[in-house]
Amino acid sequence: MAVIDTLSIKIFADGAVLSEMIGLARNPLIKGFTTNPTLMRQDGVTDYAAFAKDVLSGVPDHPISFEVFADEFDEMERQALEISSWGDNVYVKIPVTNTKKESAVPLIARLAGQGVKVNVTAVFTLEQTRAILGALKGSPPAVISLFAGRIADAGLDPIPMIKEAVSMAGSHPQVEILWASPREVLNVLQADQAGCHIITLTEDLLKKLPLLGKDLESFSLETVSMFYNDARAAGYEL
Repeated sequence: MAVIDTLSIKIFADGAVLSEMIGLARNPLIKGFTTNPTLMRQDGVTDYAAFAKDVLSGVPDHPISFEVFADEFDEMERQALEISSWGDNVYVKIPVTNTKKESAVPLIARLAGQGVKVNVTAVFTLEQTRAILGALKGSPPAVISLFAGRIADAGLDPIPMIKEAVSMAGSHPQVEILWASPREVLNVLQADQAGCHIITLTEDLLKKLPLLGKDLESFSLETVSMFYNDARAAGYEL
């Protein structure tokens, strides 16, 4: 049995290329999708709503998160209600604060009360997680995206935080904790061992997933062969 088949964690694909998303939806390994305005801009999306509706037409059954892009909470709320109306499989990404560092928790509570499935994003601390969980009491299904990769970039071990967040969410069975911004395939195993519910992977990491459990002696020989063949192809001489 492949290592990936032994894991409990759900793998979501993170990106904004329509053809890739539709293709990945046919892969039984992929359980959902996330995207954000940065990825959409990088991949050349110019019409937000048209892109999202094309995605939902091609991927009608998987959970998909689309993010609001306003900075004022009343406009965030309007956008969130519009995005939520696009489909039952839609989760609305709400940043944990706006750019003025004002908490989005009251907005999250209002949206949850209106039946909106939210994915609270850019979460970096347990204090933020605790406040979000308070706002999600009795909510529809929801996700809290802890940016474990960026926490690690700051020199901090995200695993204890993920474990604690999962424990905190235990009294909110409708809430899932998502490991966001992974940096390497190892993070999939770490997230699974920490009890995390979801990890979201970009295309480059999805391509590396078959390496999980690879024999290291074989991996070593492949690496030696790569160096040798590239040196020959370059025509190097001494």
